[in-house]
Amino acid sequence: MRNIRKQTLLLPVLILLLAGCTSSQRTKMVISNMKPIMEKMSISTNQNGDVETVRQSMPASLIQLDGFIEADPDNQDLLLRAAEAYSGYAFLFVEDTDKWRAAKLHKKARDYALRALMQNKAMSDPLSCSNDDFDCGLKELTKDDVRALFFSTSSWLSYLGLGWKFDMAIVNDRPKVLAMMSRMMELDETFNYGAIHAMYGTLNSAMPSHLGGDLEQAKYHYEKAFLISESRFLPWHFLFAKYYCVQAQDRQLFVSTLNMIINAPENLLPEKAFANEAVKEKAKRMMGMADVFFEKDGEYLKKNLYL
Repeated sequence: MRNIRKQTLLLPVLILLLAGCTSSQRTKMVISNMKPIMEKMSISTNQNGDVETVRQSMPASLIQLDGFIEADPDNQDLLLRAAEAYSGYAFLFVEDTDKWRAAKLHKKARDYALRALMQNKAMSDPLSCSNDDFDCGLKELTKDDVRALFFSTSSWLSYLGLGWKFDMAIVNDRPKVLAMMSRMMELDETFNYGAIHAMYGTLNSAMPSHLGGDLEQAKYHYEKAFLISESRFLPWHFLFAKYYCVQAQDRQLFVSTLNMIINAPENLLPEKAFANEAVKEKAKRMMGMADVFFEKDGEYLKKNLYL
């Protein structure tokens, strides 16, 4: 009931916006004043271990965030909340069944996050500027920009990894994504439970060696992510199983890692109960695909290259 009450607090404001009964400036002020409520809702959602309840509520929340951003398009906090929500929804609930839809959701997350990042005036438009101009802008970012840089980087990397098979042109974005990862590592390697290390681990293990992959580097970065998160944030272990173990064709490690995820206690990381419980469900499904991932003579790897 508490979650329902919190969500209903937003409905009168949304109705007001749709009805056009307030000035643009007043609308922005009302949305800005809702930030503490949204923060409480975010905390409550992250702590909710009932995956199905959260899953069913997320599409409505995404549309609601779109509406608020339409009313206040330069609100950095809203842009980053939407980026996090769209990318998280794609990863947890869409990637396993519809990769093109998941890619589009990550793209939307990227676009929101980049809009937030460009509020630092040093940043040119990442989608149109040259690589040199982009690199110059990245050098001017500070720790105040870490949140925007992280969600821009993670969503763009996810879009690239899923979407290149459908649109080869986005491979040209790779130098900018790599530059963002490097700058993120310089600014704060511990942000979001060591997420930048998990990104490097995924990138280095997902790509075959002739495309620049490096399993030793991948393992190093995953272990750093485990260390920073104290091995309590299960998505990093899931990515380790999905990418490192499969690329290394280490079925025993794959199975033991997934079993660790599945059997992890519910209170392992209370503030991220939702993500951990959702990843347990993904781990169960992936366990059932072991025979596919470890086909004879590495046939799966030959058919599933990653850029």
